[in-house]
Amino acid sequence: MRNNTVSMNLNLKIWRQKDGKDKGFIEDYRLDGVSPDMSFLEMLDMLNETLIREGKDPVAFDHDCREGICGMCSLMINGQSHGPEAETTTCQLHMRKFKNGDTIVIEPFRAKAFPVLKDLIVDRSAFDEIIAAGGYVSVNTGNAQDANTLPISKINAELSMDAAACIGCGACVASCKNASAMLFVSAKVSQLSLLPQGQIEAEARVQSMVNKMDELGFGNCTNEAECEASCPKGIDISNIARMNREYLTASVKSQE
Repeated sequence: MRNNTVSMNLNLKIWRQKDGKDKGFIEDYRLDGVSPDMSFLEMLDMLNETLIREGKDPVAFDHDCREGICGMCSLMINGQSHGPEAETTTCQLHMRKFKNGDTIVIEPFRAKAFPVLKDLIVDRSAFDEIIAAGGYVSVNTGNAQDANTLPISKINAELSMDAAACIGCGACVASCKNASAMLFVSAKVSQLSLLPQGQIEAEARVQSMVNKMDELGFGNCTNEAECEASCPKGIDISNIARMNREYLTASVKSQE
């Protein structure tokens, strides 16, 4: 539903932290004249333009594509990963979801494995390490085959594509009370293991990626589904069950 207010005046409470060693604090800002049609990041741009004109340090935040694809725009907005709109990234969230006079609390993702670099920017390279541990296909698959010569069931193809929609933003980690990365890891495991090309290395992959996840300090899953609820791409927690089955099977086989 469209907000009929021509412009909004907002009270912003934003986390400021100069570097990883700084304690950090919440700073209050007043921002007037915000258009309901602005994206959330455009609103932050507007705030930063004001701060720069006043000779103050702008608020540092991550962004790249601003099209809901890259996952860089990860923020906690009023305690919710990416904000109040379901299956929406921060950059695709529009200010019409808020009302004139609202107070908006903006913080970085909180997790041991995601240390704060500055203000709202966190280091999510732990995800890169998990992918490097096994989130790829390295076997020689030969020349490209003709279309439809490699049979893949429609169900598995769709499940794999659904899992592959994960953009690695880390909302699942930030929303979990244990800072678990199970939804992210299971999505990356599932998108490969469900396809013939990924099954050759499936057992080694799931063990390597889960072990790396644990090594990096991510917590355990307690099946509360906060990760699924906050995921901007709607990744299903059934992927976690699949990963657990594959990990258990691979662990048993490795001991034989």
